[in-house]
Amino acid sequence: MTAFDAHCYGSLVAALVTDDRLPALDAGEPNRAARKRLDAIAPEALFDAAPVDRDMAAACLSALWLWHDFLDESHAISQTIDTPTGSFWHGIMHRREGDFGNSKYWFRRVGRHPVFGPLAAAAAEEAASAETASSLAGEFAGDLAGGDWDPFRFVDLCERAVRSGDAHDTDLLRRIARREWQLLFDHCYRAAQGSS
Repeated sequence: MTAFDAHCYGSLVAALVTDDRLPALDAGEPNRAARKRLDAIAPEALFDAAPVDRDMAAACLSALWLWHDFLDESHAISQTIDTPTGSFWHGIMHRREGDFGNSKYWFRRVGRHPVFGPLAAAAAEEAASAETASSLAGEFAGDLAGGDWDPFRFVDLCERAVRSGDAHDTDLLRRIARREWQLLFDHCYRAAQGSS
């Protein structure tokens, strides 16, 4: 995936997603200004033509709620999507709420996901660019050397950063979490349209 451009996903998504936002590692603070717009969106409305895969369309809506730190609303949608991708969003949501064990449960249900390879590469890029500032950067870069994404390791690192409060580690992990969101959203959007 090239650089994420929210405008590639239609005007509704472009209005709701800013490329420079870093998602919180914790629950964050819900963006009340986005609530009315999110409430008014049906999953089908995100697409120019009727989506081919309704679960993937719902996953896109779950992702948008999560982007704006509405964890309960995201959770209500993701838990109805009985697919590896639904479990992926579900796992992210529990990681964000600080229920790290439950997050790992949902990531076990994901198995190997098509986003893992590109995510490992994106995380390696982020770790390389932060190597001097973050104590995690070198450690995490070594984990990614084989090109594999380990969602359980990422859950552990997020938990560690949330507990320690280290600004550099938190910044690195938030940048990786943004790339995770972007790659998974792109995957869902394309799959909803029948192209992945």
